[in-house]
Parts: sequence; C-alpha cells; structure tokens
Amino acid sequence: QVQLVESGGGLVQAGGSLRLSCAASGRIFSINAMGWYRQAPGKQRELVATITSGGSSNYASSVKGRFTISRDNAKNTVYLQMNSLKPEDTAVYYCNAKAPLNFWGQGTQVTVSS
Repeated sequence: QVQLVESGGGLVQAGGSLRLSCAASGRIFSINAMGWYRQAPGKQRELVATITSGGSSNYASSVKGRFTISRDNAKNTVYLQMNSLKPEDTAVYYCNAKAPLNFWGQGTQVTVSS
C-alpha cells in the first residue's frame, strides 16, 4: 500500500500562483511514477502532469508552460508549481502514484477567481 497526503490548495486570483505538495509513505520503493490529476465539477478527472522515478515529466497541453512538476526523492514528495493560474484551472487536484497499482490522495481544492 502507498499512502498519499496532499497539501497546498486554496483560493487565488487569476494570474496568481500556488504550489501543491504530495507526500508518499508506505511501499514507496514500488512507485514507478507520480503525478497530478484534477477534476472540475461535472467533468471527468484529467491528467495534469506526471513524473517518472527517473525524472521524466509529461504535461497536459492546457498547463504546459505554466505548471511545473518536480520531485524530492529524499522526502518522498512530489510538487506541482502552478503559475499564471486561470479560472478554468479551478478543480480538485489529486495526487497519484503508480506502484504499479494506482493509489490516490484525498484531493485538495484549488479555486481561481476571475
């Protein structure tokens, strides 16, 4: 089992920044990749960004150039730096770990006001 605890969500004005954190515990040695997904009201959960154990990252086109995913292996933590936030970024953001089964955090709300 892998446990994931997210933090860092909140309310921000358009154009602002937030940084999300996700701390992993448990069978962390089995984690192949980690990432962030989001789900807005009435919409399906969608990929935001992922990063492999080797450090390779991938981004949704809607956030490329604005969001940066990174990881601190010593702290077993993955981060999502979100800049130039837009109202359409409003969603619950979920941390994900593939180990190789999918594990999810509880989610953290990000609200961007216009």
